[in-house]
Amino acid sequence: VQLQASGGGLVQAGDSLRLSCAASGFSRDSYAIGWFRQASGKGREGVSSISAEDSTIYADSVKGRFTISSGASKNTVYLQMNSLKPEDTAVYYCGLSLSNWYPRLEEYEYDYWGQGTLVTVSS
Repeated sequence: VQLQASGGGLVQAGDSLRLSCAASGFSRDSYAIGWFRQASGKGREGVSSISAEDSTIYADSVKGRFTISSGASKNTVYLQMNSLKPEDTAVYYCGLSLSNWYPRLEEYEYDYWGQGTLVTVSS
């Protein structure tokens, strides 16, 4: 299983970015792909997740600003981030959970992780 995250960068507050996560090497009817982030000196927190059936969940801190979606291939997941704030600055990771029908934001539910992509939001 491989996950490839991309799309990070340096933006100003109020700008938008779209992250992509390409997952490969698995075949399951039930799974969830989630986005997590880790700011400097802090633990990893769940941001958003989407299930194979396109159910979604968001952390309260990003509701109304971030949108998660899956591509036509279903194994590519996007995180559209609008109205970015300096507190969104973090390394963003995507993860794959092979044991869930529903989207989850708990790190321990995830089995595989991609490398991180850095998002920096300047004020």
